[in-house]
Amino acid sequence: MNGEYDAIILGTGLKECILSGLLALNGKKILHLDRREYYGGDSASVNLAKLYELAGKSENFTQIGRARDWNIDLIPKFILANGVLVKLLAYTGVANYMNFKLVEGSYVYKSGQLYKVPSNELEALDTSLMGFFQKRRFRTFLEFVSGFDFGNRETWGDVVPDSTTMAEVYDSFGLDQNTIDFTGHALALYLDDDYLHKPCAEAVKRINLYRDSIAKYGRSPYIYPVYGLGELPQGFSRLAALHGGVFMVNKPVDEVVMQDGVAVGITSAGEIAKAKCIVGDPSYFPERVSKIGKVVRCICVMSHAIAGTDESLSCQIILPQNQVNRKS
Repeated sequence: MNGEYDAIILGTGLKECILSGLLALNGKKILHLDRREYYGGDSASVNLAKLYELAGKSENFTQIGRARDWNIDLIPKFILANGVLVKLLAYTGVANYMNFKLVEGSYVYKSGQLYKVPSNELEALDTSLMGFFQKRRFRTFLEFVSGFDFGNRETWGDVVPDSTTMAEVYDSFGLDQNTIDFTGHALALYLDDDYLHKPCAEAVKRINLYRDSIAKYGRSPYIYPVYGLGELPQGFSRLAALHGGVFMVNKPVDEVVMQDGVAVGITSAGEIAKAKCIVGDPSYFPERVSKIGKVVRCICVMSHAIAGTDESLSCQIILPQNQVNRKS
């Protein structure tokens, strides 16, 4: 480990591993460490025994199979089939190390029931998410968004993308609250309704990304690594290693060495490594991190498909904030 590097990366979360892979691909000398014994950081894929260990539980789980038969994502996130991450996987060749499958369905919660998010025109016409007149207005809205060209003002109509709010766009097409909830949360994938009062440009791009992702494979906009999201950081780590990156897991960092307020190196078990650039996940720099919010997560191991999802083996369920009386 001793020596000088172009960059030292701490932690093997997805962001850190993408950065490591890209730097190594461009000829940089990389040292990459993680205090944990596994890749992925807080978003790792773990077996059943590790999941129980992380939760501080010791229950006997043998009735649901062997620990190694499970890959459970601590922070599951779907990948849009035409999104930036997929393009990055293709550009770097990391996609060659992985297998993906389509997520079978996406559902939205409304008035105590689950409704499938339409993935084609036939499903859109048949959905009971909205009434007949709303379907016509929604279709007109989607045609407008699909034809929106930021470089051609003639496609804008009365909309100015940098100033017209998304709420104003919805209102101009006569969309009701249910359709707005569905569009903002199930298509544009916003976590809350703050976007309604911001310029519409970002929302238009998000809706079109969703549409393009469905068009790529036809049945679903989402893909997922067969063996879990932990495959992603491992894939980019493999890319870095193939281009000379040095990796060490289960390697604690004793100190981040500072000089004039700037990180210049690290120490570990008496060894010293220096670099002009040191990047790591927040746990390596606790004195520089401030808490701005909280996310509550629950992992449920189920023996059956979720009711109302057409027996889907994999699916996304979206709970619009207005449906559960929350602000987020």
